[in-house]
Amino acid sequence: MNVKVYSTPTCPWCHKVKDFLKANKVEFTEVNVAEDSEGRTEMIEKSEQMGVPVVSVDDSVVIGYDEVKLKELLKL
Repeated sequence: MNVKVYSTPTCPWCHKVKDFLKANKVEFTEVNVAEDSEGRTEMIEKSEQMGVPVVSVDDSVVIGYDEVKLKELLKL
């Protein structure tokens, strides 16, 4: 399973998403879209919006902190 979190350092919901993933022992790649312009472009192409957090789980995209959707996609 490929999990990627697009976030910024100052976003409280981004921290919640990452804490949730860590608590559930889900490995993920973090992309800081404040500094990574290629990552920001990739996030916008996947989610069609600029807000963070955006979580990509394989081919699915979760916008914001949606614990129910994340649990479903991650089979938790």
